[in-house]
Amino acid sequence: MDLPPPLAWLVDDAGAAAGPDRFLADLGSRLAADGLPLAGGALTLAVPHPIVARRTWLWRAETGAVIEALGFAGMPLPADGPPGQAGRDWLAGLGPVREDAAGPAALGWAGTRPFDAAEAERLRQAARFAAAPLSALASRAGLAALLEAYLGRRSAARVQAGALRRGAGETIRAVLLCADLRDFTALSEETEPAEVIATLDAWFDRIAGAVHAFGGEVLKFMGDGLLAIFPVTGDPAEARKACDAALRAVAAARAGMAHLDTARRAQGRPPLPFGAALHLGEVLWGNIGAADRLDFTAIGPAVNLVSRLEGLCRPLGRAVLVSGAVAAETQAPLVPLGEHALRGIAAPCAVFTLPDA
Repeated sequence: MDLPPPLAWLVDDAGAAAGPDRFLADLGSRLAADGLPLAGGALTLAVPHPIVARRTWLWRAETGAVIEALGFAGMPLPADGPPGQAGRDWLAGLGPVREDAAGPAALGWAGTRPFDAAEAERLRQAARFAAAPLSALASRAGLAALLEAYLGRRSAARVQAGALRRGAGETIRAVLLCADLRDFTALSEETEPAEVIATLDAWFDRIAGAVHAFGGEVLKFMGDGLLAIFPVTGDPAEARKACDAALRAVAAARAGMAHLDTARRAQGRPPLPFGAALHLGEVLWGNIGAADRLDFTAIGPAVNLVSRLEGLCRPLGRAVLVSGAVAAETQAPLVPLGEHALRGIAAPCAVFTLPDA
């Protein structure tokens, strides 16, 4: 049978939309071109994510622009309200609102005037036909959210692009950050498990938050430590930018932990000292593991070196150590500590630290 153009698009092509934002913009423009008096639209999807509860896309008919609003878990309304509450509130500022369930989504529209009965029925039909392609989009968005939560954005993108075979990977140049807490084993022996987890979460919030804030990516949490990278792309000047970004991330993490330690002391709890090391080098970044259980991670001499360098923090009595490779690329003030032999590393490493570390 012949279908109106918007419904035909929903049946034939909408499932291939690049994302929910493009789906909403394309559907809205097609409905408007078919004579519906639309001022804007909103699409809300639930997201399987540790922080984000819902994602809402908002489309303005006048400009064609789409913006995104996030609803975070644990927030008061509208994040924890009805599925389309955030979109409904925004649409109400544009005109009369019509909203329908569309499979896993809430799909709403604002009119330039009240919708008559025939127009409301056409929007209801559009929501019915939108259910199937939105289910596919929701599945893709959910998978992307889960992969990013467990792998990080860059690694997740690689896996989604098809890098699934064991041994598949690439060599990249990056600044590596290795950090871990001091004396955490003793602390965990004396502390209730729930408090141990809360302590680790507080530490990782600050170190991982600083890494992400300055463009890095956490590759792996390892007990009370982590490994992160700041990739170097393009011309040689990018190496300096990556080194400076990593140094700023370490400074931000130290500031965050100093604030946390002040709060812990006020509660009668011990501070949480940590060590961190930075190194610049090439790493093999890809799939490693058993045939049916893979890990997307980084390996290579540079990873070994930054791990051994972090282990030197305690003997040298320093919170932050920086390799000569990083020192050569940055103009940040650093204090030389001489060359040191690192376990398992053939050549001695030139070691530097921050003036206040």
